[in-house]
Amino acid sequence: MDTLELVCSSCGRTYTDQWRCECGGVLDFTHQPLPASDRPDPGQFDTRDGLWSFDMFLPVEKGPSLGEGMTPLVSSTTWDAEYKLEYISPTGSFKDRGATTTISHAIQCGADRAVEDSSGNAGAAIATYAAHAGLDAEIYVPASVKDAKLQAIERAGATPVRIEGGRQAVTNACIEAVESGDAWYASHSWSPAFFAGTATFAYEVALQRDWNVPDAIVMPLGHGTLFLGVYRGFKALSEAGWIDTVPRLLGAQAAGYAPIASELNVVPESENDVADGIQIREPTRKQQLLDAIAETDGDAIAITEDAVQTELDRLHEHGFYTEPTSAIAPAALAAYRERGTLEPDADVVMPLTEHGLKT
Repeated sequence: MDTLELVCSSCGRTYTDQWRCECGGVLDFTHQPLPASDRPDPGQFDTRDGLWSFDMFLPVEKGPSLGEGMTPLVSSTTWDAEYKLEYISPTGSFKDRGATTTISHAIQCGADRAVEDSSGNAGAAIATYAAHAGLDAEIYVPASVKDAKLQAIERAGATPVRIEGGRQAVTNACIEAVESGDAWYASHSWSPAFFAGTATFAYEVALQRDWNVPDAIVMPLGHGTLFLGVYRGFKALSEAGWIDTVPRLLGAQAAGYAPIASELNVVPESENDVADGIQIREPTRKQQLLDAIAETDGDAIAITEDAVQTELDRLHEHGFYTEPTSAIAPAALAAYRERGTLEPDADVVMPLTEHGLKT
């Protein structure tokens, strides 16, 4: 298998297998593959390989797969929007998109042991795909991790390492272990392969809508693994000539954990402890996220706990059984409409990111 070249977004150094630049900058693949052909007829596009059906856009070779991707896109008159049901994924989270490509990249790099830090969903996904690939895995998680997520990690055969303190303490402990050992860092915020996986969300939305993209995508925003991946996916589709425009990207952060939103708007002083999956104070790719927002005429706002709880109850009442963090997207949609950021008749797609059985 060919070795993939990585480049630092800060200083331009290049590497073949490194999780972070010597200068501390994030790494990305030097090359975004693009198809040489015109966009196919949507009715003739073969989706039987799940997200790997879009391998013409993926820089890594296919490794362990559990049929992830091609999640349903359904309309909801209640919210006057479309939902992409990411919680209908092998481990119940959109993180499976990044896990399949990240573990595939790890194998391509010759790894035999992977480590990751996570509030739960990414850890469960990495543990599951590492198990499917025959790799050992250690997952660093908060001591307060939810039992359902901890069980998913343990039952995949991975070793959970529970860390006291906030989410950043978990990351710090994991990085210390990576730097003092020989494990491959399968990080959902540092690994460029993870973002290549989440970019497939954009490819699927475009295909499912016959290559007509929505006006906006409203989505949760923590480390931005989905947000930045979606941006890169639509950008690649545009560069390939498969779509005419890139939708606006509108982020939803949890109040009290809103480093992106606070750069752009006044944010509430309260803390949102319901949307626990995006409680990130120091996103790894903060500048790239801000750039993606600027380039798509997007925005990011902070949402209160009460607003999330209200939308969570409504989602459950209407048959969308998600975990709480997913509800921040429809809460943000209401706020964006109220602010006038989105017109009442704007065409909007939102991901429902995690399954309610994981709460």
